[in-house]
Amino acid sequence: MSEEEAAKELSRLAEILTRANLAYHSKDAPEISDAEYDSLKRRNAAIEDWFPHLKRSDSPTDLVGGKPSEKFAKVAHAVRMMSLGNAFEDEDVYDFDRSVKKYLGLDDRASLAYTAEPKIDGLSLSLRYENGELVQAATRGDGETGENVTANALTIADVPTHLNGAPTILEVRGEVYMSHADFSALNERQAQEGGKLFANPRNAAAGSLRQLDARITRDRPLKFFAYSWGEVSEPLATTQMASIEKLRQLGFRTNPLTRLCNDLGELLAHYRDIETQRATLGYDIDGVVYKVDDVSLQARLGFRSNTPRWAIAHKFPAELAWTRLEAIDIQVGRTGALSPVARLTPVTVGGVVVSNATLHNEDYIAGRDSRGQTIRDGKDIRIGDWVQVYRAGDVIPKIADVDLSKRPEVAVPYSFPSICPDCGSPAVREDGDAVRRCTGGVICPAQAVEKLKHFVSRSAFDIEGLGAKQVEQFYTDGWIKEPSDIFELSARYGEGLQQLKNREGWGEKSASNLFEAIEEKRTIPLTRLIFALGIRHVGEVGAKDLAQHYMSWPAMAAAMDIARPAALAHRAADAAEECERADAAEEGRRARIAETRASAIQACNVSGEAAAAWADLTGVDGIGSALGLSLSDAFSNDEERKAFDRLTEKLTIVPPDAPISDSPVAGKTVVFTGTLERMTRAEAKARAEALGAKVAGSVSAKTDILVAGPGAGSKAKKAADLGIETLDEDGWLRLIGDL
Repeated sequence: MSEEEAAKELSRLAEILTRANLAYHSKDAPEISDAEYDSLKRRNAAIEDWFPHLKRSDSPTDLVGGKPSEKFAKVAHAVRMMSLGNAFEDEDVYDFDRSVKKYLGLDDRASLAYTAEPKIDGLSLSLRYENGELVQAATRGDGETGENVTANALTIADVPTHLNGAPTILEVRGEVYMSHADFSALNERQAQEGGKLFANPRNAAAGSLRQLDARITRDRPLKFFAYSWGEVSEPLATTQMASIEKLRQLGFRTNPLTRLCNDLGELLAHYRDIETQRATLGYDIDGVVYKVDDVSLQARLGFRSNTPRWAIAHKFPAELAWTRLEAIDIQVGRTGALSPVARLTPVTVGGVVVSNATLHNEDYIAGRDSRGQTIRDGKDIRIGDWVQVYRAGDVIPKIADVDLSKRPEVAVPYSFPSICPDCGSPAVREDGDAVRRCTGGVICPAQAVEKLKHFVSRSAFDIEGLGAKQVEQFYTDGWIKEPSDIFELSARYGEGLQQLKNREGWGEKSASNLFEAIEEKRTIPLTRLIFALGIRHVGEVGAKDLAQHYMSWPAMAAAMDIARPAALAHRAADAAEECERADAAEEGRRARIAETRASAIQACNVSGEAAAAWADLTGVDGIGSALGLSLSDAFSNDEERKAFDRLTEKLTIVPPDAPISDSPVAGKTVVFTGTLERMTRAEAKARAEALGAKVAGSVSAKTDILVAGPGAGSKAKKAADLGIETLDEDGWLRLIGDL
């Protein structure tokens, strides 16, 4: 889909999902099915992954539950009640396991135990016990604040009012649900009495629990499974499985299908076993939840913004559908990437009408993956084919298979364009890159517009009233061609307000608001500016790292100028290596690489200052040579650099916050090397940065501290040669007060 289509779709989805969320969580009167809601929400998240700069401030992706009702007293959760990330395919589970092990510093082949339990389709409930007495019950609400439903929870037979042998403070979490049989009986009774009929057991349970009159709740057949905990004065046990058993011993119902699995094979086998029992369980489930069993590892893994790193919900399979591939369109992104999109005869998949699907790149169309291995049994995709479409975790529809028996005789293999469809410039696929890119740069209208859209996106300048639609309008009319033009809109047209307010879709108020919003963004944090420039490989994290490293725009720009010869030398060395690897039979390729190498070396006049600047840039943790070369290319491109200069002249650029002044490592540059035994590299970096330190990936004269674990090699020797303070892991922990 195009950027304009994506923006419209996100707006549509935000409206539908916000309304559905309110109906589902606050009114207990769903307007759409659970499956459709999940599909739409995953579609919203996937479009945001495709177009992150279009993410709305009211994005449904960030919602956890719903806002607490004004009818109930509010309860602030001592520990946030998080939602879970989702897996839809076995590969997603393998990715989850790999990410857990990577964060913990474990080998992929290391043994790691997980629990697996049915994912109950009900209403989350938190029960707080003090000195063994139930003192409060609360719904999840938005994760931070829930509704006080204590009186109602007291009517549920599965909720104990008193516990023997419990910790002084114990917050038990679980799911309120209604069985299929009880749901049918309730709806029959409601029909006889002329009452409200419930759409499904989940909403019947939610509506029953959230009654202002607890007597109504008492007459409803609600059940409760305990599966987790929030605030506790002392741990229940050292493992998830033992903790669940402790809850059972305290008097809570726990799900008997919960299993301890020692490897992924056992995990997936139990998932399939539960799936086969799904229809006979007597209550609704929509997947299986996996949790790291070791509670201490759960604590180390911690949380992302809305989800724990140590748990995931493996949902049951997505729907599939067959339809006709009518056309393949090519869209050009801000970095020049040519992305193929399948145009389909509309078909309903998972409750949503699908007319477009991603085709990824030219290899995917040809039936190969990024490593050159065959996919779909090597079947390529052709216009006119009958294709199978699915919507899984990514939600953006994908093509799973091709029915060769229905392939038209006139269908021919798809020829991926070597010319940009927007500007006619050559589209080149570099060695090692899966994507073909337009080489037109600033002359390519598609790239220019996409860069402008990225510039005004939410994580960049976030100019209120200037979105993707307005950018396209102003670009087409010649009002803005580059970012600096935005800040000249009013001055350049003299009576800009008068001209704008008379345009279709604009009034005096909206025009005035736009110019005010633009003026407000003349002052911008350095991190946002760097990200907004849309330089290839520079995401939000990279922009933050660069801003914290250089601390000012002039310092960063000067460093790029100084480092340029060393960047060219690095590229020349890469070309020389590539030349040596080239097969002797590939004379054309060998000659091209040799020519590239020669021209690059000729352009290089590397001084010690340039080499030091390049080492300083690529030594920033997370900033490798690929990102460094991309930055260097952007700053050395004459037209792009002039555009940068025209922009920054019009801005007040705010440097990052100064490091924490009272930390013993504030403002210091730290390098970690060797094997860390008490924490992973990711944990060590996060802790150092929280204390105001800069974490670099290589040792240089600017390094203040080297933390060397077992196996430290060349970095330790270089640090010794430079006289840099070297600490072992315990020494580092003592320095920062963690030991």
